[in-house]
Amino acid sequence: MSRPARGSGALSAVRRLFAPHLLVAALVVTAAFTALGVGAIEGPRWLLVTGATSSAVVLAMFGVLGETAPEGGVAMSLRSGGPRAFAPAVVHSVRAVDTVTGLTADPQSLTSVFAFQLTVVPPDGSRPYRIQLRHPLDHQGLLHRTRAVVEYDPRQPWRVILPPYPPTPWLVRADNLDPETATTSTTLTTQGLPPGSPVLIASLLLATAATTTLLNLGLTP
Repeated sequence: MSRPARGSGALSAVRRLFAPHLLVAALVVTAAFTALGVGAIEGPRWLLVTGATSSAVVLAMFGVLGETAPEGGVAMSLRSGGPRAFAPAVVHSVRAVDTVTGLTADPQSLTSVFAFQLTVVPPDGSRPYRIQLRHPLDHQGLLHRTRAVVEYDPRQPWRVILPPYPPTPWLVRADNLDPETATTSTTLTTQGLPPGSPVLIASLLLATAATTTLLNLGLTP
């Protein structure tokens, strides 16, 4: 499978970084932190109270967002415009789980999804790794099969999906997969920063610069 050029991937990353909703969020968070910084250093008291309150709300929201991030061993979705490739996988188990509790549930329930325990065998020779995917549909009929084909991000291999119509050559490759490959697998942990971290870090840097500038120019209230 052909992969997008690195230049296009970098361009996509920049576009995501400057998405309108992220820019608005960064400006709001920057304003809250700037008010806190200026109020703490220069005053007046109302600015300190406003900044402290709004910053507390912002940090609480980021905390909630971080708690919704997938845990180690649970796959994340593919990045838009990011690199991707196919890989065969060994199916260990398929069960229906509740979307809230994660406990075994009735497959017919509207609040249940399928949880697939797989060992992905990267075609580049990397060590096989075990991961869990969740999806409301069993696209590849894995309830009755022991092999699957996944699509994953070679740079961030914890990003894995089950394509509904994998190419036939990869289906054949999966069917011929040696089951012993699963015995050397390792559990992959989610890496990288929690969701919302880029906005939070950028806002802290902008707030520091804005606070310094306002104080140096004497533009505080």
